Amino acid sequence: MESYELVVEASDQGQEPGPRSATVRVHITVLDENDNAPQFSEKRYVAQVREDVRPHTVVLRVTATDRDKDANGLVHYNIISGNSRGHFAIDSLTGEIQVVAPLDFEAEREYALRIRAQDAGRPPLSNNTGLASIQVVDINDHAPIFVSTPFQVSVLENAPLGHSVIHIQAVDADHGENARLEYSLTGVAPDTPFVINSATGWVSVSGPLDRESVEHYFFGVEARDHGSPPLSSSASVTVTVLDVNDNRPEFTTKEYHLRLNEDAAVGTSVVSVTAVDRDANSAISYQITGGNTRNRFAISTQGGAGLVTLALPLDYKQERYFKLVLTASDRALHDHCYVHVNITDANTHRPVFQSAHYSVSVNEDRPVGSTVVVISASDDDVGENARITYLLEDHLPQFRIDADSGAITLQAPLDYEDQVTYTLAITARDNGIPQKADTTYVEVMVNDVNDNAPQFVAPHYTGLVSEDAPPFTSVLQISATDRDAHANGRVQYTFQNGEDGDGDFTIEPTSGIVRSVRRLDREARPVYELTAYAVDRGVPPLRTPVSIQVTVQDVNDNAPVFPAEEFEVRVKENSIVGSVVAQITAADPDEGPNAHIMYQIVEGNIPELFQMDIFSGELTALIDLDYEARQEYVIVVQATSAPLVSRATVHVRLVDQNDNSPVLNNFQILFNNYVSNRSDTFPSGVIGRIPAYDPDVSDHLFYSFERGNELQLLVVNQTSGELRLSRKLDNNRPLVASMLVTVTGMAPPSKGWRSWVNGLEVTEKPAEAGQPAPHPCPEDGFFWVHSAPHPSVRERGASGLVVTNSSVLWRLRAEGAALAWLLSKGLTRPCPLGKQACTAGVTEPLLGSCRGEALVTLLWRLRSLPSAGPGSWPC
Repeated sequence: MESYELVVEASDQGQEPGPRSATVRVHITVLDENDNAPQFSEKRYVAQVREDVRPHTVVLRVTATDRDKDANGLVHYNIISGNSRGHFAIDSLTGEIQVVAPLDFEAEREYALRIRAQDAGRPPLSNNTGLASIQVVDINDHAPIFVSTPFQVSVLENAPLGHSVIHIQAVDADHGENARLEYSLTGVAPDTPFVINSATGWVSVSGPLDRESVEHYFFGVEARDHGSPPLSSSASVTVTVLDVNDNRPEFTTKEYHLRLNEDAAVGTSVVSVTAVDRDANSAISYQITGGNTRNRFAISTQGGAGLVTLALPLDYKQERYFKLVLTASDRALHDHCYVHVNITDANTHRPVFQSAHYSVSVNEDRPVGSTVVVISASDDDVGENARITYLLEDHLPQFRIDADSGAITLQAPLDYEDQVTYTLAITARDNGIPQKADTTYVEVMVNDVNDNAPQFVAPHYTGLVSEDAPPFTSVLQISATDRDAHANGRVQYTFQNGEDGDGDFTIEPTSGIVRSVRRLDREARPVYELTAYAVDRGVPPLRTPVSIQVTVQDVNDNAPVFPAEEFEVRVKENSIVGSVVAQITAADPDEGPNAHIMYQIVEGNIPELFQMDIFSGELTALIDLDYEARQEYVIVVQATSAPLVSRATVHVRLVDQNDNSPVLNNFQILFNNYVSNRSDTFPSGVIGRIPAYDPDVSDHLFYSFERGNELQLLVVNQTSGELRLSRKLDNNRPLVASMLVTVTGMAPPSKGWRSWVNGLEVTEKPAEAGQPAPHPCPEDGFFWVHSAPHPSVRERGASGLVVTNSSVLWRLRAEGAALAWLLSKGLTRPCPLGKQACTAGVTEPLLGSCRGEALVTLLWRLRSLPSAGPGSWPC
C-alpha cells in the first residue's frame, strides 16, 4: 500500500467525573524504493518477417513492467546480443523492434535477440532475460542457376527412343516451393526428336535420329521455380548426332561408256569412278568384280575415287568390247556400277597448229559477238581421227571459241582498266581413239579508249574558312582518279558556269586546291554551295561534277544593334516590385558565342530603380512605381558582345491607374439666412462645395446623395460637388434629416468615399424681441467630428476616438442669422459633445467597400436666430 491512515486515542486516568480522552488521525505515506526489477510480459517473443521487409518497419514489440513508481518504474530497452550485424534496432522507450538493414533468408534464417529491460532508478535494476526470436520468411528472390552452361552432348544416331541423353541441372538458393524447379525445352522445332523430364531435367530421345539428315540440334532449356511470381533462367543445349554405319556406298554414275585405243600404253587411265557414303569417316575401297577378261584392267583407290587403268596391252583383234563390273565397299555394305569399254583402232597423227603463238590487238569497246581472230590446225589422219575440235582450256567469260571453225569471238565486254592483256590456251583435239591434241597460245592485247569519266575520292566535300581569312587562303583539296590510261586518265579541275560562289573561290587545275579569292562576310553569305568538275584529256573529254560546301566561320566583327536609338516603354503604375515591366533586346548578326549579348543599365539608374537581366534584357522594377510621385524615368542601356557595345536610351513612362480613392478635406460653408415676419426666405445660390479630390489625374469625380435626401432639402451638382438649398425648402417641411453623400471616381474600377450629413434643422420661429440670443454652442448639439483613418479600424468598427470642442467652429454672419457647420473626415456616427470632450465609438458597420478607409462624417446644424446685427459669437 502507498499510504496508511491511523486514528490515535490518548486517555487519562482521572476519577471524577471519569477518564477523559482525545483522538487524532495520522496519515502515513510509504515512499517508493527501487526494489523491483522490470519483468518481461513473455518469456520469449516470436515474429516472422519477410526477407524483403522495408527498413524501419516495426516487426515486434517487447513489453516489460516495473512495480516501482515514477523513475524507478520507467523502463528502457536495448539489444545486448544477437544483433552483431546490426539488422535490428529497438526503441528504448516503447520496446518496438524494427528492421534497419536488409534481411536475406539465404544468409540467415532466424535471429535470437537478447533484450535488456532496465529501469531508471538509482542504482538502476535490469532484466536481461528478454528473448526475441525473429524468423525470416523466404521470398522468391533468386532465379534458378544452371550448374554448367552451355550444355553440350553427343548421341549415336541409332539411339533408341527414351534413351537418356543429358541431365540438365539447376539450383535455386531459395527455400521450399520457391526452390522447386520445373524444366522445359524452348526454341524447339515441332520435329525435334528430344523431350525433357520437367521434374528431373533428363533430356531423352523422342524420335528417330539420322546424322546424315541433321547432325547438330540447337535448342534452349528453361528452369522455372514455383515461387509467386515464378523466376526462371535459360541455357543453350547442343546435341551432336554421332554416325553409325547405316548407309551403303553409292556410285555417282551407274554406267560409263568410253572408247579406248588399242595402242593405249599400259598404265593409261581409262576411267575414274566415284562412290559416296553418307556415313561419316567412311573408307571406301574399289574392286573389279566382273568382266575383266584376261585381267586387262586394274583399279586403285586415289583420293576417294576408283581409278581404272590399263594393266596389260590391248589387242583390237582379240577384244573390241569390255563390260567391267566395279564394286565399292565400306567393309560392310557395297554397291556396283558398270563400265562399257569399246576398243578402237589406233590414232597415229595428232593435230598441228599453224603457229605456236598468236598475237592480236582489240579495242576495249569492241562489240560483243564480233570475231577477234580465227586459228586453225591440221591432222594428217582421216575420218574421225582427223576431225578436229577446238577447245578453250581456261574458262574466260570474255571469250569463246567455235569448236569446229576455231573462230574466237567476244562474249562479254572488255575493259582496259580491268585487264590489259589476255592469254588464251587453245587446244585442237582430234576425235580418234585415243584422242590426240596440240596446244597453242593466243595473246589478246586490249587497247584503251576514253570510256571512264573521272571519279572523285569522296561523294562530296566540305570545308571551313574564317570570314577574316586573307585572299587566296587554302580552304580544302579535292581529288579524283580516272581509270583510263595515258591522256584519257589525266585529270584537271575547274569551276564552270559561275558555280564558283560568284567568283569568291578559285581552284588550282592540277592540285585541286580550292582557295578563297577575296575576304568573305559570313553575315552576307554563311554557306557556299559550289560545284567543281574533274575533266580528263580524252577525245572527247569526259567530266564529273562534285558538290562542295564551304562554311564561313564567324568572327566577332559586328556590334549588337538595338532596333532604335531610343525606346518608349509604358508601364502601369503599381506594378509588382520585382516583376518584369519590359524587355529590351538587341540583335547581333554574328553567330554562336560571338552573338551572345549581355545587357546592363549604364546611366540614369541612380538610385537603383530598375534592374536589367544580363542575358534576357528583361527590365525589372525594384521600387513601387507611383504615377502621382513621378511620371517618367530615363535610363541608358548597353548591349555588349565583347569587345563591341551598343547603347540605347529608354524612356519609361508610367501609365496612371485608378489606385486612389477620392479624398474629402475639412471645409466650412457660410451663408445668410434672413427671417422676417412676412415670409421665410432661403439662399438660392451655392452655399458650399464638397471639397473632395482624387490624386489620380485621369479620374473624374461624381457626387451624389446615396440616401437621406428623399425630401430634396439639398441639391448637389454631380460633377462639381456644389451644394445648394432646394427651391422647395420652406419652413413647413420637416427639416431634420440624415444624409449620406457618396463621392466616386469615374475611371474603372472606381473607388468611392462616403460621408454623412446629419441633423439638418431649420427653426421657423425667431426669438422674441428683447430676449438674449441663445448661445450658438449648445451642449447637446451636433458638431463636425474630424479623425484621421486609424490602422486598427476594420469593417466591424473600433472605439476610443476622442473628439474635443477644439474641432468645432461657429460663425455668425448677417443680421439676425446664425449658421455654421464644419465638414471633416471621421470614422464614427455623430455624437453629443460635452463642454470638454466626447468619446465616439463605431457601433455599426462602416459604410465603404475598401478596408481601412475612413468615412466622411458631415455634421451640420441650421438655426434661425433673432437679428443681433453684424458680429459673431465666440464658442
